Amino acid sequence: MPPTFADKVIAFNTSLEFNDPLPNGISIMNPFRQNDLILPISSAFYRKYYSDNHTRHLILGINPGRFGAGVTGIPFTDTKRLKDPCGIGYTGKSTHEPSSVFVYEVIEAYGGPEAFYNDFYINSVFPLGFTISDEAGKEKNYNYYDSKELTAAVYVFGVENLRKQLALGLETDICYCFGTGKNEKFIRALNEKYRFFGELIALEHPRFIMQYKSRSKMEYIDKYLKAFSKIRK
Repeated sequence: MPPTFADKVIAFNTSLEFNDPLPNGISIMNPFRQNDLILPISSAFYRKYYSDNHTRHLILGINPGRFGAGVTGIPFTDTKRLKDPCGIGYTGKSTHEPSSVFVYEVIEAYGGPEAFYNDFYINSVFPLGFTISDEAGKEKNYNYYDSKELTAAVYVFGVENLRKQLALGLETDICYCFGTGKNEKFIRALNEKYRFFGELIALEHPRFIMQYKSRSKMEYIDKYLKAFSKIRK
């Protein structure tokens, strides 16, 4: 039998590795190699929702965060959402990521995880995360665009892995982007150069909505749903 979408995603995650030099003070976060529990957990998720050969539309975030994909291996899915509503067993430390809260409210409004993941695959421009330590030595999330040096250091890696993800079985007429600032600008420039997608639709980042626009959350959920409805026309 040919490999399923899940098989391809799991193989992609298993192969992820970055060994090139990074700017001083910045570290790579590869959950699939830094925590032995994450590959089995994420694989169970993908086998549950992606064990088929359907094509899907891509949603691109920025890069994994420490309390979402950094712990589960699944973009925008923290451990609370992994257990409920996804129903995937997890016995480690519970994590709460505001972005995950919003995304799963959108997923519920869309019809639930089965309906949503049947239509969409979420990942990031850079599928591995980055961290930096502050003056007190506390580790913090770092975005690929937070310094020109980091963007340059990981540019080729990002392009290569975007090509690999498109080969999983993704539609290219429409791509969605979480982030209407620097992430959108970077992806649009990338698309102008490589013509990966026919149309790029940018939506405000879930973290931005939860942090600054929480009182208008339902309006943003409606905006997401309206944008996602374009694939069903």
